[in-house]
Amino acid sequence: MKLLVLLFVGIVLYFIARGYKTEKFENIKLNIKENFQGDLLHHEAGLLVALMAKVAKADGAVCELEAEMLKHTFNDISSHFENSDEIREKLKNIYTQEKKGFDNTLELSQKLLKLTKREYQKRVKILEYLLNLAFIDKSFSDAEQMICEDIANALEIKTNDFNQMVNAFKNFYASQAQNHETTLEQAYEILESNKEDDDKTIKNNYRKLVKKHHPDIISGQGASQNIIDEATTKLQEINEAYELIKKSRKI
Repeated sequence: MKLLVLLFVGIVLYFIARGYKTEKFENIKLNIKENFQGDLLHHEAGLLVALMAKVAKADGAVCELEAEMLKHTFNDISSHFENSDEIREKLKNIYTQEKKGFDNTLELSQKLLKLTKREYQKRVKILEYLLNLAFIDKSFSDAEQMICEDIANALEIKTNDFNQMVNAFKNFYASQAQNHETTLEQAYEILESNKEDDDKTIKNNYRKLVKKHHPDIISGQGASQNIIDEATTKLQEINEAYELIKKSRKI
């Protein structure tokens, strides 16, 4: 199984859910599942999750949206293995271990480079996925930029390609902020909540709505493409509303 396939699926789903426009990949067939029994840090899947741990912890905290993306990644990758439950647990363990420090970031990146040495575009897509994780809270800290630059250099990504990806994300979120401002009152309406609700209720309502409108779930129910598109738009609104409420409450 090619991790590239998994990345393309994940990138498309998450970029659509966040409103970011990237190319679509069609006719991807995942009929053959892999049964992997070895050390996942010698496999593209494990190395991707290890590097995601570095990026997620670069600014010192993992926000709700980052946690959702990580959960999606664990589920998406593991679903393409015969021993999916075992792989999911191994991926979670890798993430837990690798978020503890940054000393081996270059070593992990070099392992991934070795596995993808002749596949430059695959490495570009991997970095794009990592940048999506870094930007998912609509900010890109100095620490996040530094760790992403280190990974990009180790993966031998051209400086111009790296800068273009970073600028694309910055421009997108700047434009989104100008064109899609949501008031606090609207945010509570979107989350089907009230200002008087406590933080736990707000969080539970958010999670309930994410499950209801997540494109993965809608697609799995056999919905038509226009229904899936509506769900991805709704999910974006839900995510934005939750972030606005969190900031107003400082939670």
